[in-house]
Amino acid sequence: LISSLFLGVGKTTLIQKVTQALKSSGIPIDGFYTEEVREGGRRTGFDVVTLSGRRGPLSRVSSDSSTSRREYRVGQYVVDLISFEQLVLPMLRNVNHGSDAEKKICVIDEIGKMELFSQAFIQAVRQTLTGSGTVVLGTIPIPKGKPLDLVEEIRSRKDVKVFNVS
Repeated sequence: LISSLFLGVGKTTLIQKVTQALKSSGIPIDGFYTEEVREGGRRTGFDVVTLSGRRGPLSRVSSDSSTSRREYRVGQYVVDLISFEQLVLPMLRNVNHGSDAEKKICVIDEIGKMELFSQAFIQAVRQTLTGSGTVVLGTIPIPKGKPLDLVEEIRSRKDVKVFNVS
């Protein structure tokens, strides 16, 4: 797993370059990464992009400071949980149901606050990590403030190697 304390360090760029190298080597790989969405030089949100080329919103800046009960927020961003789950869950379930004969690499960029609003995602990540036929290449945040349970659980696994980038 790749970890960093700061935004914009290049975790996703690193993931994309590794993914391209693995794909060109013919290694079976699936997964997703997150990408900034910018308008007029200003970040307005994040999209989820699957390695098969599908894209959808993960979050957008909310101009409204009021919060509804069904709204999931991280700072100024409102998370589109339905879009996220529709893109990511089928891919993770497909990776988890592959046979052991076809070892696969699964890219999960990232396992962070926005993504962890989804209980189904948490469950799918746990299943992917325990699946014997899957190697996970992912990104996690370095804890600032209250630690994220799943992130700390992953960080403390004996079969996980974390690389900090700066």
